[in-house]
Amino acid sequence: MPKLVLTYFDFDAGRGEPARLAFYIGGVSFEDRRISPKDWAQHRDQMPLQAMPVLEVDGMPVTQSNAIVRYAGKLAGLYPQDALQALLCDELLDASEDLGSRIGATIQMSDEAQKKNARLALAEGAIPRHLRYFAQRLEAAGGNWFSDQRLTVADIKIFGLVNWLRSGALDHIPKDLVDRVAPTLVQHAERVRREPKIAAYYQARKKPA
Repeated sequence: MPKLVLTYFDFDAGRGEPARLAFYIGGVSFEDRRISPKDWAQHRDQMPLQAMPVLEVDGMPVTQSNAIVRYAGKLAGLYPQDALQALLCDELLDASEDLGSRIGATIQMSDEAQKKNARLALAEGAIPRHLRYFAQRLEAAGGNWFSDQRLTVADIKIFGLVNWLRSGALDHIPKDLVDRVAPTLVQHAERVRREPKIAAYYQARKKPA
């Protein structure tokens, strides 16, 4: 097994969290290097693309959150071997990342009116559109898991997105939007949260998932 060092912000959410969870669930040894958001400026130029997460594999830095989570999923046994099931898993990873990036772009907006208008537009358009599509995919896959009829990194990725949207941390995006638009995704998130190793992970962190 290679020596793995995952560098990401010191909070239990965001783009680096799915890989952390995958490694933990699969019992894959890695160094969980966490950077405080307030210290990010002094670390930015040390990152290959001035962004995180970054995974070092035997000292070689690798960027891109979905590339990292796919690799973590393969090492942890949480990524499908069947080509079609892998395709379905990848679709959810990338669609979720696309939506997360659209929301994330509003965080950098300093003009509050601009931010409000952008988020209201997302709450009326892209977010419910993505959520309904995710719910359709979940139903088509049997209703429990998105791919391979078992927990995969796609489930972990959507779990994080749903938690973020329901957290109330995003002003002007109703925290009950997921509940109203795609209640089966809320049920799915609770199913993921109850997975024994995920529950144990967050209990050890002493923070809610």
